[in-house]
Amino acid sequence: MSNLYIGLMSGTSADGVDAALVEFSESSFRIHHAIDIPYQPEFRQRILNLALNDACSKAEMATISGELADLFATAVNQLLSEANISSDQIAAIGSHGHTIDHAPNNLLPYSFQITDHARLTEKIGITVVCDFRTRDVAAGGQGAPLVPAFHRWLFNASGQNSQEAEKAFINIGGISNITLLNKGLGYDCGPGNCLIDYWHHRHTGENFDTSGNTARLGTLEPELLNSMLEESYFSALAPKSTGREYFNHQWLEPYLKGKDYSWHDISFTLTALTARIIAHQLNTNECCEAFICGGGSHNTLLLEQIQHYAPTVSLKTTTDLGIAPDWIEAAAFAWLARQTLLGLPGNLPSATGAKGERILGAIYPA
Repeated sequence: MSNLYIGLMSGTSADGVDAALVEFSESSFRIHHAIDIPYQPEFRQRILNLALNDACSKAEMATISGELADLFATAVNQLLSEANISSDQIAAIGSHGHTIDHAPNNLLPYSFQITDHARLTEKIGITVVCDFRTRDVAAGGQGAPLVPAFHRWLFNASGQNSQEAEKAFINIGGISNITLLNKGLGYDCGPGNCLIDYWHHRHTGENFDTSGNTARLGTLEPELLNSMLEESYFSALAPKSTGREYFNHQWLEPYLKGKDYSWHDISFTLTALTARIIAHQLNTNECCEAFICGGGSHNTLLLEQIQHYAPTVSLKTTTDLGIAPDWIEAAAFAWLARQTLLGLPGNLPSATGAKGERILGAIYPA
């Protein structure tokens, strides 16, 4: 079997698809090449509407699922072309799909991702592994976050040495999540970029605030920050996971009603909110070192604020480990596809809450 896999990730921010070509050995990996295919603004809005609108049509959902498959196929073909690799050299593709509803705490729990992966397989002629969350949910888990299992494999953390100071890995996408390597824990902290991006887009039309430059024009509103920090999710015990279906404009607007904050001050305060909830986890778990990945790693104001609220933590990005922060999650789904084909578990029960380790994913053979 080839050691080359492709990982595809469309995250909560819904800004595009990340594609990473990854070569694995027994205990390490190397990213050969990676690309990002941005979504067009109209298509991005249609995806966001699915996640936020309970009354979306079945036809629209099916259509977007097919369009995502076509975009994923474009990403795969471009990735292979730029890397000068043929499709028959790829063992499999691991695709996360795009989450439009995550409800692991329902009476009948589920986590729902779309993308027509059968169509993707037909278009590219490569085995596709997908639907990774469902088996974990069926086993009593949250179905997320799944990346902590990859973090532990990647960084070879045993989680058994209680004498060693705790190290953490923080992924800041639309939602932020943490992996505590020594404790073998992982969970969603809460909003990452989703509220920051929503507010910035509302006032500028741009998808994100580059380096936090717009938020820097504002100042902290302590009353607003403290009221938002009372959200019960932040104090809930792990395992826990969340998504845009919870932390969105409908969550934010009641905190702003009747107030006269400037929009720049709200931008700064939303950045501080994400920083505070991440820093709280670092401080509570007595972390000595934390590595940041995901889109939030480029928001220098956000990183400064995390450091401000967690001053004793040595804060870095995964660049310090020789891994570009933008491709960690795509690489994780390449790894998950490999786990599936090798008949190995892909979840970390201490992170998701599942009854035990499970082989994850559905396979569409080439």
